[in-house]
Amino acid sequence: MRLPLDAGVAVLLGVVSSISIFHFACALDIPLEVLDHVNIEQLPTITAQSPSSLIAFPFDESFSMKCEAKGNPEPKYRWTKNGHEFDPYQDARLIKDGNSGTFVIPNKGNLIQYQGKYRCYAFNELGTAISEEIEFIVPLVPKFPKEKIDPIVVEEGQSFILECNPPKGIPPLQIYWMTLGLQHIEQDERVSMGLNGNLYFSNAQLKDSRTDYCCYAAFPRIRTIVQKTAMSVIVRSTNKILERKPSLLMPPRGQTEISLVHGDKLELECIAEGFPTPSIEWIKIGERLTDRASVDNHGKLLTIPGVHGDDEGKYMCKAKNPHGEAVHYFHVTVEAPPRWLSEPEDQLATIGSDVYIKCMVSGLPQPTITWTVNGQLLKDAPASNRKVLEDTIFLHNVKANDSAVYQCEASNRHGTLLANANIMVMNLPPMILTEDYQEYAAVQGKSVVMHCKVFSSPPSTISWTKDDTTNSVEGPRVTVHENGSLEIHSVEKEDMGQYSCFATNTEGKFAITAILDIKDPTRIVEPPQDLRILRGTTAQFSCQAEYDRSFRGDLEILWQKDDAEIVFNHTENAGYLVEDGILQIINVSHKDQGKYVCIARTPLDEDTASAQLIVLDVPDAPEDVTLFEHKNRSVKLKWIPGDDHNSPTNEFIIEYEENQWEPGRWKELLRVPGNHAWALLKLHGHVNYQFHVSAVNAIGKGAPSEPTERYRTPPTAPDKNPENIKIEGHLPHEMDIIWEPLLPIEHNGPGLEYKVSYRRLGVDEDWKEQVVKRHSFIVKNTPTFVPYEIKIQSHNHQGWGPKPKVVTGYSGEDFPAAAPDDVAVEVLNSSLIKVSWTRVHKDKLHGHLGGYRVNWWRLRSLLNSENVHGEKQSLTFPGDRNHGMVPGLKPFSEYSLTVMAFNGRGNGPGSHPVTFRTPEGVPEKNPILRATNAQKDSITLVWAPPLEANGIHTGYLLQYQLINDTADVGEMHTVNITSPNTSRWVLESLEPLSRYKFYLRSCTRVGCGPPVSEEGSTVLEAHVSSSTAVAPTVDLRQSSTQPSPSTPISPVANATLSSLVPILYNISSSVSDNFAKISWILGNEQKETEFYVAYMNNRKGNWKISEAVNTSKSFHIIEGLEPGTVYTVRLMTKNWVDNSSIFEDVIRTRGTGLASIHGGISTQGWFIGLMCAVALLTLIALIACFINRNKGGKYSVKEKEDLHPDLESQGINDDTFCEYSDNDEKPLKGSLESLGGDIKAADSGDSLVDYGEEDGQFNEDGSFIGEYAGRKERGSMEVKGTTQITA
Repeated sequence: MRLPLDAGVAVLLGVVSSISIFHFACALDIPLEVLDHVNIEQLPTITAQSPSSLIAFPFDESFSMKCEAKGNPEPKYRWTKNGHEFDPYQDARLIKDGNSGTFVIPNKGNLIQYQGKYRCYAFNELGTAISEEIEFIVPLVPKFPKEKIDPIVVEEGQSFILECNPPKGIPPLQIYWMTLGLQHIEQDERVSMGLNGNLYFSNAQLKDSRTDYCCYAAFPRIRTIVQKTAMSVIVRSTNKILERKPSLLMPPRGQTEISLVHGDKLELECIAEGFPTPSIEWIKIGERLTDRASVDNHGKLLTIPGVHGDDEGKYMCKAKNPHGEAVHYFHVTVEAPPRWLSEPEDQLATIGSDVYIKCMVSGLPQPTITWTVNGQLLKDAPASNRKVLEDTIFLHNVKANDSAVYQCEASNRHGTLLANANIMVMNLPPMILTEDYQEYAAVQGKSVVMHCKVFSSPPSTISWTKDDTTNSVEGPRVTVHENGSLEIHSVEKEDMGQYSCFATNTEGKFAITAILDIKDPTRIVEPPQDLRILRGTTAQFSCQAEYDRSFRGDLEILWQKDDAEIVFNHTENAGYLVEDGILQIINVSHKDQGKYVCIARTPLDEDTASAQLIVLDVPDAPEDVTLFEHKNRSVKLKWIPGDDHNSPTNEFIIEYEENQWEPGRWKELLRVPGNHAWALLKLHGHVNYQFHVSAVNAIGKGAPSEPTERYRTPPTAPDKNPENIKIEGHLPHEMDIIWEPLLPIEHNGPGLEYKVSYRRLGVDEDWKEQVVKRHSFIVKNTPTFVPYEIKIQSHNHQGWGPKPKVVTGYSGEDFPAAAPDDVAVEVLNSSLIKVSWTRVHKDKLHGHLGGYRVNWWRLRSLLNSENVHGEKQSLTFPGDRNHGMVPGLKPFSEYSLTVMAFNGRGNGPGSHPVTFRTPEGVPEKNPILRATNAQKDSITLVWAPPLEANGIHTGYLLQYQLINDTADVGEMHTVNITSPNTSRWVLESLEPLSRYKFYLRSCTRVGCGPPVSEEGSTVLEAHVSSSTAVAPTVDLRQSSTQPSPSTPISPVANATLSSLVPILYNISSSVSDNFAKISWILGNEQKETEFYVAYMNNRKGNWKISEAVNTSKSFHIIEGLEPGTVYTVRLMTKNWVDNSSIFEDVIRTRGTGLASIHGGISTQGWFIGLMCAVALLTLIALIACFINRNKGGKYSVKEKEDLHPDLESQGINDDTFCEYSDNDEKPLKGSLESLGGDIKAADSGDSLVDYGEEDGQFNEDGSFIGEYAGRKERGSMEVKGTTQITA
């Protein structure tokens, strides 16, 4: 509700500041809102006037005498000048302002007539307001008078004064004493200028004689400098200067009274004369000088700025020299201009009330108060209801015509104060100036102020109600302020609603409505976290906030750094990115370190959270790196650590550079803890050093400091002798001595050489010496392998190094002279033996024993009587031992074995050969197993025999089980095949449409070998025609059947159900050296269709598939095959490879050897004879080599390599294999595990652990330590042609 003003709605969000309500004791300033509705008369009020002092500077164009006022009716204006009426409108030269009392004096010459004190009067029907006095000052151009000044003549030692007497002008005044050439007169304790501008000489000297002493007076405000006529001084020389005690030139009397205004600057001056020149001392009688005091002008001027009451008192200056002293006293008092204690205020009074107008001032001396009303003295405007009580005017039972402007003017000799007080007498009903239906919003838990701005006379009574209730709003959280505003503290949701403000006085009543809404507070729920981050990386602060839903879209997330807002633009803050409350700082630098504040702000409230960003970096380079305490072999280094960038310095690294051996290369010399800032550096002789220092913290190593100046140490004898002396003997009668030479910087001076001393150990003989410059020496004609004592000492031009240490070594080695005896072989299983021997006596070793080497080679397989003469293999056993384990032998074979010792020179002679046989073993895994010719209840298996039978081949063990696509598998079935020549088997009585897995092992009398597996599936129904079809056949090396090519067999069908397979007859293959031809005959009832030919190089294992082949072609050529290579060929119904096929065959391409048209050269007699001759010559050469070998000779590259075994890389355990190599890199066989669980492999199941006995060693990957050399012979599988098998 609102009466009688118009209703309106405005939204003020937030806590609103208090606004004054107008009543009796407040400043009288009727708001415009009131004047818009009620025409209220107002007394005049001066609103603007010129300053109390207005100076007419000559460079200004005009001078404004300002006087502006307000009131209702509009005020009129009049002026007085020097207390007399002055009408600006009577002077045509003055420029008038028609809207105010202001007039302007133009600067057009003859301004002196306007000089004076002006006062403005603003008046209307209700009263008159007056301005302060405005003094218009027209300064005259200051000038020194033209005068003739006689020279001043004084005797040497007398005092004299040069008077300036500057003209008057606008302060400040600045005085300078200079020569006509504008050179300043030098001032000191003897010569100085006083505050009055005079130049005082305490005693004259001859150098004071000159004719151009000039006094210059400067007036900065009027930009003027004037010069006095130059003065001459003549100082007469005297034979003897009479010394005298001081006397004061300024001030001349015994005591000076000084009165200052509070806040002014106190300046006390004492200038004395005498000879010698007196000195000045300042004292405050009874207390010490204030700390604000300063002494200037060579002790002659005491200055205290901003004086106050505590600076009052008695001051003394004392001038003294050796002949006496002179004193002067200053009595200082501090006074004050008038100051308001209680300034008269405007008042709005109701008719019939009493009015008090108070005017209280302070000052020293006490100001005089003068009252006027409407610009007239009270005696000139009498009133019966008015009384003056000291500093108060009392108006009793005022009426409307008592409205007036009262002036209080307080003055003393330091200034004047003037105040106008508008006394307005009227009665008005309440007027609420706050808009009706104002909407307020506050955050829960905060405070809110709802306003009710009232203007009335007499003052109104204010009350608040809520939601149209008659009860006043009360409670501990509620406050109604004097200005009518209602404040609710810690608002809650229940405080929401409509509030009414009622204003009531004797003249009427008024009310408005306010609406209050309570919002949820804004709260940061995910504040940014403190970060410690490396320079150059990206820092990320997150700031997520919850806020009132009504502010959706109005939430702002602002960021500050070190209390300054971050402005996101592309120039100033290009390194900042902000999105969805996340602040990213790209490429963090040191300037980014600081405090970051997130501000979540809505139109009503905000919440803040802060985090610290600490930038980590390597330390800055140390500064001021300096050398001190220089000595011959040491120097001290000190530095000032650089900024550690928030990671404490752990250590300092001192590096050096020298310019003789490796100029420009810095090397580390010393490290000191991070809490040290100096170090003692131990130096080498004869080196020109410079140093720099780097700091290291957890982040890394910082940049080095600037290098120091260079420091050259004098040359000295060497500090050390060579180290790492090695004694080697490459030849039997020589001893090689090698040592690590001194570094160039360790020479300590020029002319470095080494003295090598040696003698036999245990033999009474003198040291033999040799001086060399290199770092090696060979002693000739030594006995073989005898101990020597050796020592090496450094020497340069300055002298010998320290006493050397004696080391022991042996002269050169020779080959061992004897072979191990009693060589025996213990066969442990089919592939492992234990070899033992008797050690070679140490006298026969002729050197350091390196170990023993076992050599063996395969003579023949026990399956046939032909000698194979396998390549020799060897195994090294380091150290002094008498047995070893030899693994990796072929079962069922005959071997020969020898043992020899070796040292650093090489191998000794071999032992007599020992022949042994390995027992029978189990066969290797079959290379091929294929499931073909799938029928409704049968599948044909075809395989190749094992490459190595490792014994007498007795047959095969075939197992199979059902493995349909389920978790369970069927029962394992076993078939024993007793014929070793069988390479094909038909499994019948199988379930239709089922998948099987097949396992095949080859067997000897010892047992069966590891299995090879294959999968295959039966079909729903085989398509059989009356015609014959050809099944796939494999002609293997040990196949036992050779059926006729015309034997009919059942057609081949695919094991898939997706489509019917093509029916093909007489499928065959023929091969050449680099291609193969696959042929077939299409069944009569078969429609033309397509299939694919796939083939695989069995050695490489990669399948290749042809383009689609039409069945009507009757053949397909496979090109690009490798000569002499085994391939697997399949005919497929689809263009990817799996285990189902129409046809599968294994073929071998022909080799590229030469052959004649008539059967080849291998059938010619001359060729056979030639081959026999070659064989005989080869046999003779082998016998000769064997004889030579038993004499210690070497005949193979492998044995030449054995001359220098790497003993350091060999183990020292007695049962450790040292050197084991296999040219085929075939891994050792491990134990087998039965597939079915009830069939166990019959082989020995040897493991690698058995080879090492109880103390065998293995590498981390499980391999033997050592090297096994040899080559494995493999059997070959040959496809000679196609073989047709009856289905």
